[in-house]
Amino acid sequence: MIQVRVELGILQIELDGRPDGLRPEGAGSLLEHHLTAARAGGGPRSLDEDACAQLRDEAALFSYRSMVRSSLDDFEGVLRDTEHNLGIAELIRACALSDRDRAHALQTLPSLLMMRARVRSTLLVRSGEIASAREALDLGLSEIEQLHQGPGAAERCEALPEVGMLREMRDLLVPKLPSSQREEIRCRLQQAISVENFELAAILRNELRQLP
Repeated sequence: MIQVRVELGILQIELDGRPDGLRPEGAGSLLEHHLTAARAGGGPRSLDEDACAQLRDEAALFSYRSMVRSSLDDFEGVLRDTEHNLGIAELIRACALSDRDRAHALQTLPSLLMMRARVRSTLLVRSGEIASAREALDLGLSEIEQLHQGPGAAERCEALPEVGMLREMRDLLVPKLPSSQREEIRCRLQQAISVENFELAAILRNELRQLP
């Protein structure tokens, strides 16, 4: 259990299961309950607005515990809580009856994917696995890119702050190269994106990643 001093007293947060210690429907969490019911029933059940609201409330609890764990450098715990909230967002996105609930879940995914990639990368850096840490960030970027489809998808993805944060973190792990070489490829990449030549853009991104 973690104890956090707040303005009106002390907040106690459980380390296992739900942060508030509750066991909804006898399960360790609401997410676990819904996934267990889906396995028993041969597939996921539709979620009404109340069910989605309850899942979002649970995600808020896990998010708060994640922030506390981050302040304590418990990044393994941060990763577990983030994975839990990703599971909630994906469940709502797939099963919600309301378009609004599905849209809200989609909006939360980039920040959750960014957080997971950053935490994975941080843990790998601490283990001295720099190349794997860069790969974890690249995977996070790819996962965010896959959320955006259709006309203008590349531009929408480029504008996301989560994409910028992951790229900045990745750049810190990339050995410095001759500026002319790096800038030439980046310039070509931007030109490819501007004319929506996404196949060339993907090739140029790979070139950047493979540079020593």
